[in-house]
Amino acid sequence: MSLMLTTLTKKREVDSIIRDTIDKVLVLRFGRSSDPISLQLDDIISKSAWEVSKFATVALVDIDSEEIQVYVKYFDITFIPSTVFFFNAHHMKMDSGSADHTKWVGAFHRKQDFIDVVEAIYRGAMKGKLIVSCPLPPERIPKFLLLYKDV
Repeated sequence: MSLMLTTLTKKREVDSIIRDTIDKVLVLRFGRSSDPISLQLDDIISKSAWEVSKFATVALVDIDSEEIQVYVKYFDITFIPSTVFFFNAHHMKMDSGSADHTKWVGAFHRKQDFIDVVEAIYRGAMKGKLIVSCPLPPERIPKFLLLYKDV
């Protein structure tokens, strides 16, 4: 069963979903509907949304929307898709072996990988953690050469 995912295009929509999602992981996928990897990720997320619905809310964020650029800059989203996680309005981080713990970059290899990551974030958040270890083996974590501006 796949669910239609909400697409956010306005800053106030993102603000309110972050503020109003309580006791659940909020998964925000930053990407664009014309990007093949964003579409691959959206397919995995939509197929998983029902299974994670008891402990997570998922929304898509249109990276091309003018109002969203404040978040694109804040989370330093240079690669799409990038997925950011929150719990009770706190930004949740994940150590997946890269220098950047603030977001998941790229798609997941399969549905179960997405479910495992969201579940790990939920379990960590319920224990009061703001950073959790990635539950996936290194070969299933997308690798990107991270280019840092002004370094």
